[in-house]
Amino acid sequence: MSRALASTRPVAIATVDDQPALQPGWENKRARLETYFDRTAFAAWAAMTSDAPVSKIRATVRAGREEMRSLLLSWLPQDMTGRRILDAGCGTGMLAIEAARRGAEVVGVDVSPQLVAIGTERLPDDVRGRIRLIAGDMLDPALGEFDHIVSMDVLIHYEADQIADATARLATRARHSMVFTFAPGTPLLRTARAVGQFFPKSDRSPSIVPVGHGHLKANLSRVPGVSLGRDARVARGFYTSHAQEVLRR
Repeated sequence: MSRALASTRPVAIATVDDQPALQPGWENKRARLETYFDRTAFAAWAAMTSDAPVSKIRATVRAGREEMRSLLLSWLPQDMTGRRILDAGCGTGMLAIEAARRGAEVVGVDVSPQLVAIGTERLPDDVRGRIRLIAGDMLDPALGEFDHIVSMDVLIHYEADQIADATARLATRARHSMVFTFAPGTPLLRTARAVGQFFPKSDRSPSIVPVGHGHLKANLSRVPGVSLGRDARVARGFYTSHAQEVLRR
């Protein structure tokens, strides 16, 4: 059984003024992600987030990500004039651009300085003044408060308890809602994760961690001042991700 499903540890609930220690392993995983996206797979992700030709496998991932991005945006107001949005794990800023075109002021933060640099270069002129992309920690409370927070395909690399902890920290800084994605505990993803353990460590990408939705919802239900909203899954070829909405009460 996955450790993400088996764990029953209570989740440390964060507030803006009281930030307890992060769940064990968070910082080590974050460092691995920075190395992966900024060095190992930088060229692949720069291509994936553009219109450059990619392999058939990556094409399904690109299509799945496009569908998920559209889904998350559909859960946000159509008119976001005057609203402040955090794109937590913004990559090259594709979601940030669409939010800004609805009138939002967007802060995008990502662990990879190189992806942020590429994203800044690609910003269209019509939204350049409403988007700020920065390299850093999406959990940094110094980023301030937002009307809505979006985190797409970032928390898929973390265990259920770590996801609930991070979501609690982010949700306390969202005035209206937070939407995020996680890797659902499907047989295909669990098999892929098991097979990946046989590759040499130098060849491994940061693993996608399958998480049981019920276990995750149980953890999130303990976050004060929030309730769970809509959820939906996107499955396209080699891409599978599950979206969850968290609402402020």
